[in-house]
Amino acid sequence: MASFHLSVKTGGKGAASQHEKYIGRKGSYTNREGDLVFCEHVNLPPWAHDDAQVFWKAADKYERKNGAVYREWEGALPAELTKGQQVELALDWLKHVAPGKAATVAIHAPSAALGGVPQPHFHIMVSDRLMDGVERSPEQHFSRYNPKNPEQGGCRKDSGGKTPIALRNELKETRKAWAELTNEHLARQGHTARVDHRSHKDRGLEAAPGKHLGPSRVKKLQDAAKCQIEHQPKL
Repeated sequence: MASFHLSVKTGGKGAASQHEKYIGRKGSYTNREGDLVFCEHVNLPPWAHDDAQVFWKAADKYERKNGAVYREWEGALPAELTKGQQVELALDWLKHVAPGKAATVAIHAPSAALGGVPQPHFHIMVSDRLMDGVERSPEQHFSRYNPKNPEQGGCRKDSGGKTPIALRNELKETRKAWAELTNEHLARQGHTARVDHRSHKDRGLEAAPGKHLGPSRVKKLQDAAKCQIEHQPKL
């Protein structure tokens, strides 16, 4: 079975520009490790002049103080797919989670700290401001929406007014949608591997889910422990 991972988080005021540099391996995050596979932005307003940094810097400056400046989706891409096929899958997912919204998508393929196997995954940064064709200045773009006179206010945000229960249910449905889209792409390319968005408990599995150690924790392991983990049988 292919690996499944999908998470979503939000970024506050002042964090967007720096994070876009991180996922795009720009500036101090220059692609030293060679893990950047793909980076692209979509649906930028005219005032951004096709420059994602211009857009995200404006979002940091003008988005309201306590509001989410961006929403980020991060997910594992099947290693069974080629890099080109992984890009196709990520762009299909971008259409699902960010229709009509400004967004930056990046794909990284670092090698695992243990075993050295590739770990392809995507990052999608999304502004919840819906593009509506009205020309605005950067400041107006991020101002409060005016439902009676849209041209006098900012772009509408579609993330407000949802209860915690509604957000939780929405996330469950989104995880299911990601699994279905991933399996569709795997089947299209002739692979029998599939992903499953359900927890081990919901699937009736007794085995504990795997833990992601991360590079910093791996460095602290003794050589014997590394060897033991690397040679554990896979389910």
